[in-house]
Amino acid sequence: MELTPPPKGLGGFTLAEVLITLTIIGIVAAITLPSLLVNVNDKAWNAQRKALYARMSQAIGEMDSISGYGSSNGQSDAEIKEGAAEAFIIDGLSKVYRVQNICNSNNLSACGIPSSIIALDGTTLPFPKSLHELNPYFTEYPDPEDYSEDDYKLTTDIKAAAFETVNGESVALFYNPNCGSNVTDTQSFVQTKTCVNMIYDLNGLKGPNEVGKDVGFITVLYRTNSVVVAPNPFPSDASTSTAPSYSDDGKDAATLCTQQSDDARLPDIDELSSMFINQSLIGISTVNYWSGSVVSSGKSGLAWNLYMLDGVRGSCIRSGPSYVRCIKR
Repeated sequence: MELTPPPKGLGGFTLAEVLITLTIIGIVAAITLPSLLVNVNDKAWNAQRKALYARMSQAIGEMDSISGYGSSNGQSDAEIKEGAAEAFIIDGLSKVYRVQNICNSNNLSACGIPSSIIALDGTTLPFPKSLHELNPYFTEYPDPEDYSEDDYKLTTDIKAAAFETVNGESVALFYNPNCGSNVTDTQSFVQTKTCVNMIYDLNGLKGPNEVGKDVGFITVLYRTNSVVVAPNPFPSDASTSTAPSYSDDGKDAATLCTQQSDDARLPDIDELSSMFINQSLIGISTVNYWSGSVVSSGKSGLAWNLYMLDGVRGSCIRSGPSYVRCIKR
């Protein structure tokens, strides 16, 4: 039987054509795959971050007290310095939240805490091991005669402790046993209202150990009626050349956030307070920043802002200038 050759134009691909096609596919994959992996990781980290925040918020709400741990029974400053944060975890948090490992400041890595982290601005930082290393203004402060709050003083530089969760997160905890209650009608220092600050790593020592990705922070404010916040700031200010007013038409602080990103908003005063405490992890400027918390309406009204140099927060006339750093929804 004689075979009929195929019509012209219906032959297969040549080896050269196949190799060219595969090369193009490989180049496209090399270009797009990293960004796809980043998006997948970001979504996973964001979901895990929100879940951890929800669990911590519930646990703090179930605690009988969040102040005074490790500072009773006539303990010395040295004993408080070494043990207050660990006492908070052992005697307080672990009663309402399951932890599977607890480490002191000399052994944080045993709980999955990295020796260094990458801040939001790209700077590599040694991991803080005490309140002073977290933010020097916990133990170094301006002349109290220049400010209205007499109790802005923390004589003991309390060291951090850490724990691991059953979900695989590593959490370093910084503790102020003498934190105060909220003040809503006057100027105050953030430091005196901060009870607990947690820096977490969602996957321990695995990396990238980078703020905004697997690393973030949770802050507990106020001894009574505690507030738990976990802001996720953007890497840069929404206002870079000028400090906007709160309510100038078309240039107000909230509008700057929506112009920066669809998922951006102003932090409230408690979220902004958390950003001050963790400012070294962000790389934020030491200027006044607007919050989204309003005291009274109208351009002549007041809104809360915070001075990132020393932690003073107070109400400011809405037509005055302050900078804007937005957070993700």
